[in-house]
Amino acid sequence: MYRISELAQKVGLSRSTLLYYEKLRLISAKRQSNGYRRYSDKDVQQVKLLQQLQAGGLTLKECQACLEAQIDRELLLDRLNVLDEEIAQKQKARELLSSMLGMNSMKEWHQSMDKEAPSAHLEWLLKQGFSEKQALRLKWLSKDMNEHDQYMADFEAIFQGLDRLGPSDEGDSLKALRSLPIKSGDALEIGCGKGVTTLFLAKNSAFNLTALDNDEYSLSCLKEKAKENALEHRITSICASMTALPFEQGQFDLIWSEGSAYIMGIKQALKSWKPFLKHDGYLVISDLIWLTNNPDTEAIEFWQQNYPDMETSEHRIKDMIKAGYEVIENFTQSEQSWRNYLEPLKQKIAQLDDKDFTSNSLNDLRKELRIHEQYLGQYGYQVFILKKQRLKHEN
Repeated sequence: MYRISELAQKVGLSRSTLLYYEKLRLISAKRQSNGYRRYSDKDVQQVKLLQQLQAGGLTLKECQACLEAQIDRELLLDRLNVLDEEIAQKQKARELLSSMLGMNSMKEWHQSMDKEAPSAHLEWLLKQGFSEKQALRLKWLSKDMNEHDQYMADFEAIFQGLDRLGPSDEGDSLKALRSLPIKSGDALEIGCGKGVTTLFLAKNSAFNLTALDNDEYSLSCLKEKAKENALEHRITSICASMTALPFEQGQFDLIWSEGSAYIMGIKQALKSWKPFLKHDGYLVISDLIWLTNNPDTEAIEFWQQNYPDMETSEHRIKDMIKAGYEVIENFTQSEQSWRNYLEPLKQKIAQLDDKDFTSNSLNDLRKELRIHEQYLGQYGYQVFILKKQRLKHEN
C-alpha cells in the first residue's frame, strides 16, 4: 500500500493531479482509521496505463473512455492523423533550422519564399550579409545561400569568355526597334550585361543610351567593346540595382530590358520601372513564356523550380494592361536567338572537366541544355513593346 506522497513519487505526478484522478474515479484510495489515503499496486498500474494513453495524444476524458469500454478505433485514427500532421510540421521546422545552420540545402525554402514573399525574401537575404547583387543572383541561380559562393564562382568560370547569359539576336532587337513609334530620346537599358544589345542600339538608333547593370566586370566588358567600336561617347554606363534605379522620375523616353526583368519578378519590374518613363514613354521588355497550354510534365517541373512565375503571353499581357501599359506589339524571339546562346555554351561545357567544379552549377547547366533540346518550342522568350498609359488626372 502507498500513501499519496509515495504514489506521486512513484508515478511522477503531483498530489493534486492524483486527487483529480480520484475525483474522476480513475483510481480509488482506501481510507485508513487515521483518515489517510492508501493506494494499491492496481492504482499504480492504472496511473501508468493512463500515462501511456496520454502519451498517444489522448485527452484525459478520452483515456477514461478507453479504460471504461472497448477502444474507439475511429477516435484513435483521428488522433493518429493529427499526430502525423504535427510530426510533419516539426520535421519541416527541423529541416529549416538545420538548413539555416548550413547542415543541408535551403533550396526548396528559398524557392517557396521567392514565390510567396519575394520582396520580404530579398530584404531578409540582405540582412544576412549578402549584397543586393549576391542576393539577386542567389534567387536567380544557386537558390541556396549555403552553397552560393562556390556556385557563383563556378558559374562565372563556365561563362568566362561568353558574351550572352541568355538568348538574344540582332534581328529580334531590330524588329522591336522598328516597332517603336519614337526614334530618338533618352533610353535606359536595364540588365545590359556585357553590352551585346547596348552596342546594337548605339549603332542602329539615335537614342542617348544609359546602360545599367549590377556587375562591374560586365560593364567593363561593355566599355571596352564600346571603345573598340568608337561608340563610348554614345553610352553612359552605371553600376546599380534594377530594383532601386538611381534616376529622376519621368527621365526616360524608353526603357529596354531583354531577358533580365524576371530576376526581380516581371510584375514588380512593370510596377517599379514605370515611374521613370515620361508620360508617353515606352518599355521594351522580354519574358520567358509558355507557347502551349499543354507542355510536357518534365518541362513544367523544370520551370516550376527555375521560373515558377512563368505564364502564357495572354496572361502576361493582362498583367501589363493591369500595370498601366498599352501593348503596341509583341512577338516570339527567333530560333536564332537561342542558337546564339546555346551553341557557344554547349561548346564551352564540352571543354570543361567535372573535377574542376565542386558545386552543382555545371550539372544544372547540362540539365538546362537537355531541357532546351527536348522541349524548346513549348516555351520561349516573348518580346513586348509597351506604351505607358497616362493616368486620368494627367490627361
